[in-house]
Amino acid sequence: MPRRRPRPAPFRPALGFALALLAAPLLAARPLPEWRLDPVHSRVLFEVGHAGFSQALATLSAPEGRLRYAPGRWEDAEVEVRLPLSRLDFGDADWNEAMLGRRWFDAGRHPEIHFRSTRVEPVDAEHARVHGELSVRGRRAPVVLEVRQNAVKRNPLTLRRTAGFSATAELDRRDFGLDAAPTLVGHSVRVRIEVEALRTRGSASPGEADAPSETEAPATEPDDADPQFP
Repeated sequence: MPRRRPRPAPFRPALGFALALLAAPLLAARPLPEWRLDPVHSRVLFEVGHAGFSQALATLSAPEGRLRYAPGRWEDAEVEVRLPLSRLDFGDADWNEAMLGRRWFDAGRHPEIHFRSTRVEPVDAEHARVHGELSVRGRRAPVVLEVRQNAVKRNPLTLRRTAGFSATAELDRRDFGLDAAPTLVGHSVRVRIEVEALRTRGSASPGEADAPSETEAPATEPDDADPQFP
């Protein structure tokens, strides 16, 4: 007589499904790694029309901020950034001084620009729309950043885990009380953002080793490392 194959236990698939349901909330609740903005390799560029002749350009460097992010989990990401207006640069000292005055940014009373995300809308694995609130000159308005993830990996020079992003946005300066010279300065302000962020020590994903701290020397130096390159 041929031997009969044992039938699988009828409850085994159901048991596996139940275990998966129990594990899902635990995976979703896993904390995201934290990252600190690298002020040397992060910058914001502003572009605004100048009397129809050109697009005036200004930069804000050395931003301060932190984000929570892991590839594949855009919807859980959070970011908060502060931009010191003391680093605003239009390329001319007199122009910089005028723009920081009370008629424009009023940096004496409002020394920084602040952005805080409220939700992140995934587009695909590398792109998302970051919705948030931007505070300028004591006024707050909603802003949407179109963000691209460039890379999340170890920096070949420092061996530190680094995340790089590019972002763009378009603002109306009048939303923030910047309504002076309406016939000379355009209302629409285009913003371009380039950011690198270093993962905070101790926030590695489970099973993943932390990168060396800023004070630790790399174990090995890449062949193409340039000691003069930051």
